[in-house]
Amino acid sequence: IAAGLAGPRRATCGAPRDFVLGVTLMNGRGEVLRFGGQVVKNVAGYDVSRLMAGSLGTLGLMLDLSIKVLPVPVAEVTLKFEMTATDAVRKLNEWGGHPLPVSASAWRNGTLVLRLSGAEAAVKSAKTLLGGEVVDAVEAERFWAGLREHTDPFFNGIPPGYALWRLALPSITEPMHLPGTQLMEWGGAQRWWITDADAQTVRMSAKQAGGHATLFRAGDSYDRSAGVFTPLPAPLMKIHRGLKTAFDPARIFNRGRLYPDL
Repeated sequence: IAAGLAGPRRATCGAPRDFVLGVTLMNGRGEVLRFGGQVVKNVAGYDVSRLMAGSLGTLGLMLDLSIKVLPVPVAEVTLKFEMTATDAVRKLNEWGGHPLPVSASAWRNGTLVLRLSGAEAAVKSAKTLLGGEVVDAVEAERFWAGLREHTDPFFNGIPPGYALWRLALPSITEPMHLPGTQLMEWGGAQRWWITDADAQTVRMSAKQAGGHATLFRAGDSYDRSAGVFTPLPAPLMKIHRGLKTAFDPARIFNRGRLYPDL
């Protein structure tokens, strides 16, 4: 929750913050605070509990959480298709406009992998409509777990001088022309790049496409001086500083983890 990271199902089920109902935390003054509740229909004031998602521990120590959960899908099947990145973006957005039970997608090295989840009839109907090659259930589980836990070979062994970047973009964005290798998820909205391009080049490419880029992991000798996150506009940074001051005025928790002066 503190990292705010989501797996392959994010595009259809939502982000971690969407599942946080309540939180108990200790702030920088040593006070124990409680926000939110234990039910979905919570109207207990400002939704502070969701601020904890993605805060990387900078606002306080989370002592306990109330989290919404969803039932496991009755049926699930994974399909794969051979196609270019351009065709994958087009197809994913085309399928996104139809009532298909798509729960995850990923493209890399000329292969689009699609997961269907839901009722037996819906999954069977979508499978027939879309075609493609059915992936063995054990292999499919291993593949999606590898993306979720970053144990997939794509994420291992960043070469010296290269970095793993996470780009959040509009799903309709055409394939980007950066050096290196990429993996697309979330219907094209999340794109991982292993590249030797510098931070300014990567972030400018993401900005021009209407998104932003995060330096997720850097190999040896890669320049990290530009920071992990894209710099915020002054009004947003003012809000961040205000929150940090309210929760942790002495800057005790994870100082500088999000931005140098927070």
